[in-house]
Amino acid sequence: MIQLDEQQQLIVKELIKNPRLSDNQISKKTQVPVMTVNRKRKSLEGRGLLNYYCYLDTSKYGLDTSPARQLYLIKLRIGITKKEFIDKLIEPNLLLKFKIFESFIGEKDGQLVFSLILEGSRGHETMEIFNGEIVPILQEKFGKDCIDETFVIRVTSNITILKNYMPLKNIEKGFIKENWPIEYINI
Repeated sequence: MIQLDEQQQLIVKELIKNPRLSDNQISKKTQVPVMTVNRKRKSLEGRGLLNYYCYLDTSKYGLDTSPARQLYLIKLRIGITKKEFIDKLIEPNLLLKFKIFESFIGEKDGQLVFSLILEGSRGHETMEIFNGEIVPILQEKFGKDCIDETFVIRVTSNITILKNYMPLKNIEKGFIKENWPIEYINI
């Protein structure tokens, strides 16, 4: 298990609040020397612990191309393993061609569950993508009887994203609000 030292925690919390901060700005906010900030940030990035994402929030106003989201929970038949699923299905050209907002792998009752949030211009478009494109790929890769059960929920608003970002509460102009208490930042 990786342990972050106190300086690393301060640096990461500031980056969570605003990933665009320079090492100098982080140094001023944390009182960690700028060279230490630079070295520790590069180390965290090099070890794959820090990742930066750009997120286009369409939940408030929507976009012409994808204002509707549906959460699909697909319980796969018993015997399909996580390794088999990843080896056969996780290909960038396969998953990225669909309007998949997010996807996860989990388990229920000892069976693999593939969950994904699909985006579409209207609610029925997501159903067409799911039944017309995703289900046939799952059946091609894992057999006609691969889906045990499916559960669908219309998603309307994000409450939290990556455990620290709460669009309805602590985000302003794309960043965590400056006055948001640092002790509320989870790492």
